[in-house]
Amino acid sequence: MISNQILQNTIEGLKGIARVELCVMDVEGKIVATTMDSMEKCGAQAAEFAKSPADSQEIQGFQYFKIFDEAQLEYVLLVSGSGDDVYMIGKMAAFQMQGLLVAYKERFDKDNFIKNLLLDNLLLVDIYSRAKKLHIPTDVRRVAIIVETTAVKDNNVLESIRTLFGSGNNDFITSVDENNVIVVKELQENDGPKEIDKVAKNILTFLNKEGITDVRVSYGTTVGEIKEVSRSYKEAKMALDVGKIFFDDRSIIAYSELGIGRLIYQLPIPLCKLFIKEIFDGKSPDDFDEETLTTINKFFENSLNVSETSRQLFIHRNTLVYRLDKLQKGTGLDLRVFEDAITFKIALMVVKYMKYMERYEY
Repeated sequence: MISNQILQNTIEGLKGIARVELCVMDVEGKIVATTMDSMEKCGAQAAEFAKSPADSQEIQGFQYFKIFDEAQLEYVLLVSGSGDDVYMIGKMAAFQMQGLLVAYKERFDKDNFIKNLLLDNLLLVDIYSRAKKLHIPTDVRRVAIIVETTAVKDNNVLESIRTLFGSGNNDFITSVDENNVIVVKELQENDGPKEIDKVAKNILTFLNKEGITDVRVSYGTTVGEIKEVSRSYKEAKMALDVGKIFFDDRSIIAYSELGIGRLIYQLPIPLCKLFIKEIFDGKSPDDFDEETLTTINKFFENSLNVSETSRQLFIHRNTLVYRLDKLQKGTGLDLRVFEDAITFKIALMVVKYMKYMERYEY
């Protein structure tokens, strides 16, 4: 639960303050962390001390102390030297590390609870009983935020985000795979979409400053009960997936912004192929030349406004009308008619979805 590196950092910090050498061993006498060389020779004595009823003992110039996790003996601490001062330093160091064990165990338990909560691995009665045991409020507003990065594990994105949020709050930061970090953010009563989006931007900016640039952030809707956190997480996950298809130019995407893309994403591929075949007689709407596609996209951007579209394309109005007439003859759809425009827009999105799925899943 607590890493050897954390114990090493702790005793090095204590050495810098108290000016004594320290070594942490497991109950079998194996070195876990040390500031001294050649401590293997003390392994046998540490193992024997671990079996004894004493909580502390002086052996051959070293003070030995036991470190417990609740009632379970976890480590033996050795402090170089003898005398009252060294004994007091050793007792304080043992107390410090015992506190670390408790803190990290509690964080581990909470982290494990949040992971199972997100993945729907808990019964409803277990959610509330475990939340009560871990002193986690059950009726506050929360939102799930997913941070995806292709950065290598050495960059330690999880710990970086934990550093950003700090420890003095009720937010939870965990991960369920190598690429995604999940933030379960507690919200204030008046926090809305703007505040959540601000949190997402802060995460993105912070990671960019840390040198991690390939980052995508998504988030679900706000929930008011702890049992609904998994729903917000699933929404954030869908936003992440759908965003890659239809909003690939954006680094932050909210579930509430997915629009019709959310529906298309849930369609089976055979049904999508049938739709394209029926509408375009086997052709694909993205097979048009670059000029036609640019005209179509610009026409949609300007809400089917002929004058504004021709102005932005730097072409005469009649030229745009000619292109639209040509498109109508080839597809049977007149983009100046709202229903036809909607059909064509959906078709473009369906094709984009099919190509994405074929590229990554087939």
